[in-house]
Amino acid sequence: MLLGELLDELPEELMRQVFTHASWSERPSGSYTRLAFLGDSVLALAVTAYLYPRLEADRFGAGRLTKIRAQAVSGVSCRAVAERLELPARLRAAAPAGVRESAAALVETERVLASVIEAVIGACYLHAGYERTAEAVVEAFGPEIAHALEHPVDFKSALQELLARRGAEVSYEVTGEDGPPHERTYAVVARVDGHELGSGSGRSKKHAEQEAARVAVDKLASE
Repeated sequence: MLLGELLDELPEELMRQVFTHASWSERPSGSYTRLAFLGDSVLALAVTAYLYPRLEADRFGAGRLTKIRAQAVSGVSCRAVAERLELPARLRAAAPAGVRESAAALVETERVLASVIEAVIGACYLHAGYERTAEAVVEAFGPEIAHALEHPVDFKSALQELLARRGAEVSYEVTGEDGPPHERTYAVVARVDGHELGSGSGRSKKHAEQEAARVAVDKLASE
């Protein structure tokens, strides 16, 4: 994988920063958070630039492009790419000796792995430039991009359609926020007639709403 090759080219200081969780560093600048902030933008641009000329303007307006991109680079997608690159093992190995037990669980979470893959992208951008990094990103996220194109998911619309048949409506409520502004996780509840039908979390309110809607759809389907 090209992204793995770029990762292995990183100088020692950038490599150390990529695999340092904020709780393992005495200096805020010593962790991957700033790199993840940068990598998030590079990831979005690389995937957008790849999709834009390949999808017909008459069929794929801005709204549809946004949904496809969001699905392709979601936390779930980032975690899958991180696992293919075997980043959990590298992150565990980089954990300080005193926290390795707790790190074992920490490095398996979607939030951490999504941030780490974004940090990898940010570091590669700084070291190798945009063109090489964008090519590597598109290759790494290829399966997720293809799946988003072939199986676009909009659970909020699906839930709305299911509830319309019952004469009911859904509302979404943000019930919690966690993490710094550049690495925020949102918790959302989907309510129908004041009753919780599903809950979810995500790195944006829209993603969290989709997760809550997915749980609600699954619940209604099982009924």
